[in-house]
Amino acid sequence: MVLMEHSRAPSSASSSSSSPPSSSSSSFSPTPTSTSPPPPPTSPPPLNPPPIITKRTFPTTPRPPHHPRALPRPLHPPLHPSLLLLLLLLASLHPLPLPPRAPQAPRPLMAPGRPLPPRRALAVLRFRSAPYVVSVDLSGATVSHLPFNSSGFPAMTIEDMTSSTWAPLADPEFNRTVLARGVRLSDLACLPISPGWFGPDEEGRRVIKIQCYSADGTANFYMRPIEGLTVLLDLDTKEVLRISDRGSAIPIPAAANTDYRYDSRTAQTKKNKRVRPVNPMSMEQPAGPSFEVENGHQVKWAGWDFHIKADARAGIVVSGVGIVDPESGERREVMYKGMASELFVPYMDPSEAWYFKTYMDAGEYGFGLQAMPLVPLNDCPRNAYYLDGVFATADGRPTSGRT
Repeated sequence: MVLMEHSRAPSSASSSSSSPPSSSSSSFSPTPTSTSPPPPPTSPPPLNPPPIITKRTFPTTPRPPHHPRALPRPLHPPLHPSLLLLLLLLASLHPLPLPPRAPQAPRPLMAPGRPLPPRRALAVLRFRSAPYVVSVDLSGATVSHLPFNSSGFPAMTIEDMTSSTWAPLADPEFNRTVLARGVRLSDLACLPISPGWFGPDEEGRRVIKIQCYSADGTANFYMRPIEGLTVLLDLDTKEVLRISDRGSAIPIPAAANTDYRYDSRTAQTKKNKRVRPVNPMSMEQPAGPSFEVENGHQVKWAGWDFHIKADARAGIVVSGVGIVDPESGERREVMYKGMASELFVPYMDPSEAWYFKTYMDAGEYGFGLQAMPLVPLNDCPRNAYYLDGVFATADGRPTSGRT
């Protein structure tokens, strides 16, 4: 019966199997009911029928979606001026200290079927000399306080650096020390160097050490340090706390041959007939650039694609990096996010004017904040594409610089 069921035509088998079995067939009926000729006799089933092979199906678990491919890379574009202004407005409308953010149960951020998490901006604030870390929901316009269980202070701002360069000039003792070194106050160039911890008497204060140089006769004043002169300055009050002058016997280097600018070097080479000046150069791409920039931040070049943005601390951040495999044609993910974590330069000189110099260029100064605007055809070739890096100033207002 099983073999016969499999050998029936689908339509006739379904109709005949539903009717009850009878004792006689229509071909042996004594009274024919139709004038049509009887059907040809069917051949008997084979003695050794071939085995019936059916394809077995196993229940399979659906593969979860590949989130890095299903979601845009990165999840959100960089902050632009309007979002920074919104962040400033929301933060200013909420009195400090804020109530702590309510604890939330952990859940997968990119689970199948879930929407993307709300976009939040993290802000580091100082209010009445106390640091705060707040989280701002840019879609729901809510501000919450995040736990801050570490010591220290926020990184310096550009305003901190600019104001501290001139602050020592308000101290009469400092001015007398500079003049005693043979440097005019109009030629003085001072810089804040390596904020940090310099002893228990400075605990709880934002202090920084200032060192000065002579810019007389050169734009490269770094080559003319006033060695041994160090000023300890309070960044908040701009008060000079201490002056250390232990290098009065060390002469200031001469200004000759210290100017690195092109016009100055060209003028020097013209005087020296044995040295030929460098001729101008130009880089051209007659067919245009080989890269494409989509949505202002997504770059495609020679099979590579990645997202690029400017960050105040890390400088340039590259994310979502992938390349098309030339053999298979499939995109291969190479890197989720990449940046310069830090540039740490410890001089390790135990003298009074050098021991504290342990530069952390990203964490203390900020690669992005120290970036200089690029000049077309001077810093970059003709077909360069320029991006505006948007950063926050000390009061939260946005500022941009071409990168």
